[in-house]
Amino acid sequence: MQTILGSGGAIGTHLATELYKFTTNIRLVSRHPKAVNSTDQLMAIDLTSRNHIFKAVEGSEIVYVTIGFPYRTKIWEKLWPSFIHNVINACKFYKARLVFFDNMYMYGDKYMSRMTEETPIEPCCKKGKVRAKVAEKVTREFEKAEIDVLIARAPDFLALHNGVLAQTIYANLKKGKKAICLASDSHKRNVILPSIAAKATALLGNTPDAYNQVWHLPSSHEALTGKEWTELFASELNCKPKHQTISPFMISILGLFAPVMKEFKEMMYQYTQDYFFDSSKFENRFQFKHVSVTEAVKIMITEDQLPK
Repeated sequence: MQTILGSGGAIGTHLATELYKFTTNIRLVSRHPKAVNSTDQLMAIDLTSRNHIFKAVEGSEIVYVTIGFPYRTKIWEKLWPSFIHNVINACKFYKARLVFFDNMYMYGDKYMSRMTEETPIEPCCKKGKVRAKVAEKVTREFEKAEIDVLIARAPDFLALHNGVLAQTIYANLKKGKKAICLASDSHKRNVILPSIAAKATALLGNTPDAYNQVWHLPSSHEALTGKEWTELFASELNCKPKHQTISPFMISILGLFAPVMKEFKEMMYQYTQDYFFDSSKFENRFQFKHVSVTEAVKIMITEDQLPK
């Protein structure tokens, strides 16, 4: 049994598809799970409950954590530490391997230009501090050797509903509006498609010698500026590449009126400099071949146009 905790959303759904290449024995766990494959086992439970987490993990060989709690610092501070503590203990009790899908918030603002698995954990924002504590709990298990565990870490998604780049540039161009470049239109940034992130995570989970270490998931080799991303999306949409830049100060002002922008304000350091997520370790180990950013954009647009 391979179990996904937090089976909905951008990663969970793609991951279920990818795991089906390895096994037909898949359990999808969330408040309202939906089958992806014909043989999926569905478990509707509350993953903030210790007892429910143990119930979800029972009988699992591999457990994947892809849950995404609401994007609010106070909620993260309240839920993440106890959640990961309970998941780790449940995996130990039932002797299950653990694959933790992570982001890069724990890396500090000094390291954005090239992030690797060796980048120091020096968070410079509140959400980053939460993610650092969670990652520390997971990596602590590497040395204990009581269970096999790995971290699969990803950068920003190239996805309309879960990626800032697509929401600020693609979504606006699609509506006939100007694309929005956060902080600057001249800093380079690379990204990852959720489908590729899921494919790589499934591969890691089913590779025994990949455990007890951190892996950066295979991200685009090409890092484009906000202006270049706008031109690429506009080319695919057959529209003019009009854009405007919103300064960090304006984000602060918008945060006074929009709760989401208030929560996002502390992440602006990621947009005031070049951002490159290096995944050479994974690429070299698995001989992974990238799609171009042009092809990645085509894939994202195609997925966006599929019936919901």
